[in-house]
Amino acid sequence: MQIHLESPQQADVLALIAELDAYQQSLYPADSVYSLDLASLPPASLLFAVARDANGLAVACGAIVVTPEFGEVKRMYVHPDSRGLGLAQRLLAVLEAQALERGCRLLPLETGIHQPAAIALYARQGYQRRGPYGGYPDDPFSVFMEKPLALAA
Repeated sequence: MQIHLESPQQADVLALIAELDAYQQSLYPADSVYSLDLASLPPASLLFAVARDANGLAVACGAIVVTPEFGEVKRMYVHPDSRGLGLAQRLLAVLEAQALERGCRLLPLETGIHQPAAIALYARQGYQRRGPYGGYPDDPFSVFMEKPLALAA
């Protein structure tokens, strides 16, 4: 499967994001779902990666929103039919490399307590738990993590 930076404003990608939203809404109360409307962001602040299958269909995606302080990991999702192939790890690696090139030195994220696979993925990739950041409240349904990025020596 190929992974490339793309616009999220494509029909198959928007369908994938809608699946993510429905999934999160099935797990958490509405006020504990911190979805991000990617279309509302300036394109220069968004790194959005898409994994496509052999037929070119979007099967996984992830984003990093670049701010002056950090690059926030958002919108990570792998379609259930494509799980177990290492796509989330590969997506995250592509996004981290691009964020580092943009000058990001810290990648925080918020995920939910009912997503143990996501929490385990982030932990395996070097993310450590932290407290709330930015405008997030101290939500009992949230898990906050971060990973410092370092330049290769």
